[in-house]
Amino acid sequence: MRNKNLICTICARSGSKGIKNKNLQLINGLTLLEITIIQAKKSKLFSKIIVSSDSKRVLQIAKNYDVDFVINRSSKLSGDKVSKIDVIKDAVNKTETYFNFIASSVMDIDLTTPLRTVKDIQSAYSLFLKNNFNNLLSVCESKKNPYFNLLEIKNNKTQLIKRNNIYNSRQVAPKVYEANSALYIWKRDFLFKASKIIYSKTGVYIMPRHRSIDIDDKLDLYMVKSIYNKNN
Repeated sequence: MRNKNLICTICARSGSKGIKNKNLQLINGLTLLEITIIQAKKSKLFSKIIVSSDSKRVLQIAKNYDVDFVINRSSKLSGDKVSKIDVIKDAVNKTETYFNFIASSVMDIDLTTPLRTVKDIQSAYSLFLKNNFNNLLSVCESKKNPYFNLLEIKNNKTQLIKRNNIYNSRQVAPKVYEANSALYIWKRDFLFKASKIIYSKTGVYIMPRHRSIDIDDKLDLYMVKSIYNKNN
C-alpha cells in the first residue's frame, strides 16, 4: 500500500491564541501531535513523514517517534497570518533537497482534527487517485446553511448571506459543506502552482460531523476529549 513518492506533512506552529500550546494538549494520555503521527504511521501510505514546527518540544517529540524528517520552521513562516500552503511548500522543498528525490503527491494531516481515523486517511487517498484530482480536501456537511440561517448585517440591516435564494426550512435548502481541516492532498507539481485551496479539479472527501471537530477553543477540546475517550 505504501507509495514511495507520497509524503506526509504535519505542520505544528507553536503560537495559538485560543488554547495555549494547543498541539501539545493531551487526549487520553497522548498529545495531538502524537495522535497525528501515530495515525500517519498506521496508514502505511507514506514513504516519508515530515514534521515542521517552530517549537523545540514539538520537534523533540517527533524525533522520539522516529519520523523521517523534522524541520525547524523559520519565524517568517510561523506567524498566524502565514498561508498553510506556503508552509507545506517549504516542507516539501526541504524534504526533497535533503533526501534527493521528487515527491509525486503530498498529504497534509492537521493536528487539530484528531477524531479523523486511519481509514479516513486511506480512503481519502484512494479517492484522490481514483478520480485523478489535482488536490483534495476533507469536508463535512455544514451545520449552518447560508441559504437558510447564516446572516450578515450591513448598514444596520440584517439579511441572509444568500439573499436570492429564500428557503423556509433547512431541510429544503441546498446541501452545503465546510472544510474540516482533517487532511489535504496535492499533486506535487500542482501544489507549487497553487495559491488557494479550491480549484475546478478539487475533490472532496466527506467525513461525518462527529469526526470533523476542529479544535479552536476549549469547548472544542472538551468535546473531542469526550468522544475520543469513548472510542479508544
